[in-house]
Amino acid sequence: MLLSLAQWLQGLYPDLGFLRIFNYITFRAVMAAMTALLIGLAFGPWVIRRLTAMKIGQPVRAYGVQAHLAKSGTPTMGGVLVLIGIGVSTLLWFDWSNRFVWVVMLVTMGFGAVGWVDDWRKVVDKNPEGMRSREKFFWQSLIGLFAAIYLAFSVSETSFLGVVQLFFRWISSGFSTDLPPKADLLIPFFKTISMPLGVWGFVALAYFVIVGTSNAVNFTDGLDGLAIMPVVLVGSALGLFAYLTGSSVFSKYLLLPYIPGAGELLIFCAAMSGAGLAFLWFNAHPAQVFMGDVGALALGGGLGTLAVITRQEIVLGIMGGIFVAEVLSVMLQVSWFKFTKKRFGEGRRIFKMAPLHHHFEKSGWNETQVVIRFWIITMLLCLVGLASLKLR
Repeated sequence: MLLSLAQWLQGLYPDLGFLRIFNYITFRAVMAAMTALLIGLAFGPWVIRRLTAMKIGQPVRAYGVQAHLAKSGTPTMGGVLVLIGIGVSTLLWFDWSNRFVWVVMLVTMGFGAVGWVDDWRKVVDKNPEGMRSREKFFWQSLIGLFAAIYLAFSVSETSFLGVVQLFFRWISSGFSTDLPPKADLLIPFFKTISMPLGVWGFVALAYFVIVGTSNAVNFTDGLDGLAIMPVVLVGSALGLFAYLTGSSVFSKYLLLPYIPGAGELLIFCAAMSGAGLAFLWFNAHPAQVFMGDVGALALGGGLGTLAVITRQEIVLGIMGGIFVAEVLSVMLQVSWFKFTKKRFGEGRRIFKMAPLHHHFEKSGWNETQVVIRFWIITMLLCLVGLASLKLR
């Protein structure tokens, strides 16, 4: 919005040459981060007071870590604060004609709405489980599939008209039209190796990444500050990938697919980082507010969509290794328990408790140790992911 305003004013008053600074993505990204940070810090206390007044307190499972019982009643659904910061800041600073930012925003807010309903049921119904898994998965899948189908054609074309034409060409060809090389699955650390996906392969992969990342971040959000800092780190790294992918010069030099318009996603990533750091101010141990599913599902969905647009799905798996480990620990624990119960009549466990962060708590690490060590691991993994830009 501010970009359009600056361009309009400059057209009316050519002497206002300093307004050209709004044309620079890097400037608007810095301002988006600062705006989201200030919004979060300014409105954080008010949001916490409102959540407390509405008695929106976090229920804690009785069979969980005993030390967490003291957290019962801490305001949850604080992810609303993050979404407000991201939404307002992004709308202020990004180019409204950019279709990629709109897609990421819609996915993020859509998953946030699903998380809102889940959190609300936990609070109103006093049910720690919230929405039924099938219902939550249905709405996640609906949003994820919509985004995946649109991005399959949007990544391949440079305009909305081109997207529509490619879509109808795919239908008229009997669903057999191939996508251009820029839509292939990139293999990091190799110069020329990529995997052609086709429309169906692209949709399947994009759906898996978006929905999977959303749930992975949700599983990670179990300790004070544990999920939000990795989201900030991974989101910032993906912002750099977006900026480079959207530049014809840098993408050619780094052997990345050139996707016009992707650079504008840096604004969204900067807003996410600023809003995340503001939330961490209140979520640091001992937390004054919890993110809840409204924040975790939304931020995970946003990260997954960013990775799909920038064609960095595998790199997301590397940089978000903590998210991957958390969701795998749950899958392995549940699968092994069911298998051993059927085979031996008694369920057995691989981990002392899942998700993985609870395993380390049960092993003697205190909460702060788990959180900070997971942060450090994420920093290292983000460096590995960024190294893929040159190590080929």
